[in-house]
This record gives sequence, structure tokens and C-alpha cells, in this order.
Amino acid sequence: MKAGKRFEDEARQTRLLVILAIAYAAVIGYCDMLTRGPSGMASLWPCNGLLAAGLLLLTPGRRLVLLVLSIASHLLLDRLSGTPLHLTALFTSLDTTEAVLIALVLGKAFGGPPRLKNLQRALTVVGLAAPVTAGIAVLGALITAPIVHANLASMIKNWLFITMMGMAVGLPTALLLFDPRIRHGFERSSLEKAACYFVVAVAALWAFGRPGHTLPFLVFPAGVLVAFRLGPKGAAWATVVVAAIAAPLSVLGITAEAATRAQASERMHGLQLFVGALFFTCLAAALVLADQQRLKRQLVHRQVLARKAQARAQAASQAKTDFLATMSHEIRTPLNSVLGFTRLLADRDDLAPEARRHVTLIDGAGGALLTLVNDVLDFSRVEAGRVELQTAPVRAETVLRDAAAIVAQDARGKGLALDIQVVGETDRHHALDAARLRQVLLNLLNNAVKFTPAGGVTARLTITPGPETDALRIEVSDTGIGVPPELRDRLFQRFSQGDSSVTRAFGGAGLGLAISRALIELMGGQIGMQANADQGSTFWIDLSAAPCAAPGQAVSAAPDRTAAARVLLVDDHPMNREIGGAFLTLAGCEVVTAENGQEAVERVEGGDFDIVLMDIHMPGMDGLAATRAIRALPGPASDVPVIAMSADALPQHIALCREAGMVDHIAKPIQKDILYATVDKWLREASAA
Repeated sequence: MKAGKRFEDEARQTRLLVILAIAYAAVIGYCDMLTRGPSGMASLWPCNGLLAAGLLLLTPGRRLVLLVLSIASHLLLDRLSGTPLHLTALFTSLDTTEAVLIALVLGKAFGGPPRLKNLQRALTVVGLAAPVTAGIAVLGALITAPIVHANLASMIKNWLFITMMGMAVGLPTALLLFDPRIRHGFERSSLEKAACYFVVAVAALWAFGRPGHTLPFLVFPAGVLVAFRLGPKGAAWATVVVAAIAAPLSVLGITAEAATRAQASERMHGLQLFVGALFFTCLAAALVLADQQRLKRQLVHRQVLARKAQARAQAASQAKTDFLATMSHEIRTPLNSVLGFTRLLADRDDLAPEARRHVTLIDGAGGALLTLVNDVLDFSRVEAGRVELQTAPVRAETVLRDAAAIVAQDARGKGLALDIQVVGETDRHHALDAARLRQVLLNLLNNAVKFTPAGGVTARLTITPGPETDALRIEVSDTGIGVPPELRDRLFQRFSQGDSSVTRAFGGAGLGLAISRALIELMGGQIGMQANADQGSTFWIDLSAAPCAAPGQAVSAAPDRTAAARVLLVDDHPMNREIGGAFLTLAGCEVVTAENGQEAVERVEGGDFDIVLMDIHMPGMDGLAATRAIRALPGPASDVPVIAMSADALPQHIALCREAGMVDHIAKPIQKDILYATVDKWLREASAA
């Protein structure tokens, strides 16, 4: 493949050499024979710019070939046009020297042939070439003025105009037309290109071909039109067409009003300025448009990349969701059996003390594993923005004391003092999400106990009344190991703990504080940490909460409501049916079981159940399909409350359950208190309806 590309590049360079050699000979012949004015000098001389561009674009070996061919063409055509031999040699030497020097200057400045991507680059190229061109022009004028017996000032003026304007137009034009790296970017049909150049040619003939009435401004609209349609190369070709038509018409005197040498010289200078102005006007328009098209292509390319990146991100997010769903289900399913049977054993009265201690250890380890799984799910909910606050009137002191009571046993087991302090009007009720606030406080208190080997933990609540909302500040201080300053910024980041040694010593996934920060910020508050002056650290929470009236006395469920319930428990796993049935039987429920969705639908249709507890993943008809089928049953059977009891506990899974017609969701592993509370809630709802 590399050899093929090398061969293609070599062939392209050879073709370019042939084209440049032919173009150089054609331009010299045209300028010498058709644009030479009364002074004996050509009106336009872009030849040196064309040769300099060729020397820049070709490889070293082909540059030498081009130089030899250009010198031969120059000598031959100058002689054919009637130029004396000594002047032919002089002009050839000066022109070749100018082209070589400019190629060297530009090659060093740009590290190769310059690409004219914008007008600034084109002007830079002309500016770098100008000193060389001016020096050669002055040198040529100084040598030729005595030879042709011309006025030195006039000769210098003519040389400067001819060579500098020729270089200013010829060099950029050649770089635009012959540089293979410049992509066209303005693809048009051959018919449209021919029509554009035909319009330019007609405009040039109309402007310069009417004796005594030159109208050069007519060319500009046609040139700008071509620039807009065909781009920078179109602007270059339009200039070539106009110069090829205008130069001989002006020099041959068709438009001349006087034939004096001075007037002819002025016409030559005016034509050169006109061609330069036309070229740069059209080139500027074309380059601006080309730059806009380049930016559009970049924008489209970046949009494509952005869409691909978005697709990859969505795929990664979906993969993460699928992974969480699979791992949650796979971990919760066996954990349901571990915790369920452990708690059934713990409720027995005939256990030996040592066996009861072992059961308690198993239950504690299983609870720690369940906490880890719940942390991952909570973080998933927070990340997805699917956590909604459920505010209700609550006393902040009550929430704090409830959380402290949960960790009190662990604190006593380590010999730690757990102190609760309240300051301010703590008997006031505030609109808070008690469950989420308790979750955050439990995390802070658990961490304080975990990372405190000796001493104590103090939880302090301060309530400061305000005109509309009260300021609540909760501080959890400990005398523990503290946090080094260099690690404090990482505390509230996900999957982050102090360092690897802390992870090994204390365990945990490092999600608790990240979840806590997200929940507190969702409540409109702030959470942070500061080091204690003596030992340990203090974590603080600042919240603003509106005071509200105390809630009314809740109507309690009838003592025998749950005991009188007839429950259908649907699960394909025998151990799950056994655990759930045991919990419900302990509460006094009548329990009927089903192994799959189809069996559940048949039992609901033929029986009178108060509650259906439905697993999701089952062979044959799954729980979602079974719930839809139950909702489609005729009569009262379709109204039975169906509660999902599944290891699928991600937010999207719960949403699917509700869409299928389920009224609630109990996550496995089954917790007895949550199971009883949920069943009792929907029994009350059914009786109220």
C-alpha cells in the first residue's frame, strides 16, 4: 500500500512538472508577444511568480528540471519576440534569480509551499516576496536604463510596477491553481463552470473592447460571482481570464485615446493595478466563503462525533444500568434467603446462647451487605435524578434521636459515649423528608462510630428561627482518627475514602458521603466537614426549613386487620415462598402460594384475595404480564392490590411495575417490618375504598 501511494505521488509530481513547464512557456510567450507596450516592456509579468510557485511545489529533482526548461523557454521566446540577445540573457538571469530567491524565502518561512487558507496568508506570501521583487526590479532598471537610453526614474517605476504587480498576482494565483493540497471545496458541474468563466470573458470584452470607453467596473460583479460559486480557484481563474483579455486590448491601443509613450505607460500601470485589485477582491470573497464552508464542515464533523460520543455514553450508561440491575438481582436473591432464615431463627425461643450469638453475627454481616447494595442503588437514583422528596411535618429532634438510637448499640459495643444536644426551639415541626434526613444522619453517625476507636460522638441540633424559614444546623463531632488536610476534598466524591489503608481497615464502598451530599443539596442545604481543634472531626449540615403545624393523630389500623388478610404469594423460588409465607403466617395472614404468573392469574380469578405479592422474574408469564392480566379480569378480582416483591429495585424497575398496574414495591431481601407496614397500608386503602 505504501509503495502504491509512493508511485501515485511520483506520478502526480511528474504531471505537475509537465503542466508547470507548459504553463510557464505559454505565459512568457503571451506576455512577450501580446502585452508588450510602446516602452518595449510587457504590461503584465506573472511569469516569475509562476516559476517561484513551481519551485515550491515540486520535489528537488524536478525543481532542477523545471529551472532548465524555464530558462530554455525564456531564451527562446524572448528571441522570437525580437528582444536583443544581450537583453534576453539579462532578463532571463534576473527573472530566474528572482524566482529562486522567493522560493527559498517562502520555503524557509513556511517550511514548504504555503497554503493560502485565508487572505492574511495570501498577503503574508506577497509581503515576503515583495523585498526580493523590489530589489531585482531596481537592479534590472539600473542595468537596462543605459542600454536602452531610457530615463532612469521612469525605468525604475515601470520595472517596479510590472514585476511587483506580476508577482503579487502571479504567485498566489499559481499556488491556488497548482497546489494539489488545496481542495476545491466548491464542486460544480462542468457546464456551470464554463458558464461562469464565459460571463467573466464577456464582461472583460465589454469593459475593455469598446474604443475610447473603458468600463472596468463591469468586471467586478462577474468576478465576485465566480468567486462565490467556484471559490478561491475560481477567483484565480477569473483573474487569469480578465488579464488575458484586458492586457492585449489595452496595449494594442484599441481603447487608447492617445498613443504617446507616457500615456501608454500610465495605461499599463492602471491595468496592473486593476488586475491586482480584481484578484484580491475576488480572492477575499472566495476565501471568506471557503472559510465558512470549512467551519460548516467542521461543525458537521463535530456534530457527527458528538452524536457518536453521545451514543457511546448512552450505551455505557445502559451497560452500567444493566450491570447494576443484574448484580442487584443476583445479590439480593440469595441475600433474601440468608437474612430471611436468619431472622426466623432469631425469633425462636429455643436457641442456645452461643447459637443465638452466631445468628446475630450472620444477621449483622448480611445487614452490612444489604447496606452496601442499597448504597449503590441510592447513588444510581441520585445520579439519574429520580429521587423525589416526600416532605411532611416532623420534629428535627425526633429524627436525630431516632438515628442516634439505631447506632447506639454499636457505640456501646465499642465503649463510646453517644451524646445528643439540642439548642433552640426544638419542639417546632418543620416540613422535611424525615426518611432522607434520617438516612443522611445515620450515615454521619455510623461513620463517626466506625472511625472513632475511643472517646465519644456528639450530635448537636441547633434551630434558629427566621421570618419565613428556620435555620437548622446539625453537627456530628467525634474524637476519632480525623481526616488529613490533603484528603478532605475527596470525602464527598463517589467511591472515595480517605486512602487504601482506611478501606482495608474499615471497609465500605465510599458512597455514603456522596449520597448524603446529593440528598442534602436536593433539600436545598449544604454539608461539609471541619477538623476539630484537639482530635477528630465534625461533619455539619445546614438546612432551611419552613415551620408548620403538627400533624393530626393518625388513624391506626385495626389490630386484627393484617391477621385477617388472605394473601397470594407468587414466586418461582421455593425458599422465597417459604420465607415470605413464614413472615406473613407469623402476622396471622392466610397465605396461598403460586409458582408463576399464569398460576397467579388463575388463583386470583378463582379466589378472594386481599393482597397479591408478586415476583417479577418467573418462567412463562412473568410478574408484569401477570399483573396486566389480573387488571384485565372481569369483576372485583381486577381491583386486588398487587405489590411487587422483587430483587429488581432500581428506579426504572419500580416504574415498570407501576406501569403494569402494581400499587407498591417491596425490595428483597424482605424486611419483616417493611413487609407488614406495606401490607397493612394497602389493606387500609382497600377497606377505605
